[in-house]
Amino acid sequence: MVSIELLNLKMHAFHGIYEGERKTGSEYEINIKVNFDEGGIQFYDLRDTIDYGKIFTMVKQCMQIPTPLLEKVADTIIRAIKQQYPEITEVILSIYKLQAPVENFDGKIGVTLHKRFND
Repeated sequence: MVSIELLNLKMHAFHGIYEGERKTGSEYEINIKVNFDEGGIQFYDLRDTIDYGKIFTMVKQCMQIPTPLLEKVADTIIRAIKQQYPEITEVILSIYKLQAPVENFDGKIGVTLHKRFND
């Protein structure tokens, strides 16, 4: 099993259910882990693995689409990755809103979506 990880990605996006969130946006942090079975591959070439640059591009593209719920954003990202890389067996994706619109809250709020694929 091989894991490709992109950690602490910072992006500005316009997700949320409140009008202010959709107007001014928020800072987000994304962590993603993509697993696949290497099946004896010798890893001589980028074609023998998952290109983390392409994963980053997919995350950026999906984060640019304003969406009310982070759960939907996470699901959209995972589906895009699975479509590009059908050989993946598992994805764990967390999205954190770094300035959540909760009174007197100091921290980050987020969701984690964990999907396993058996095909």
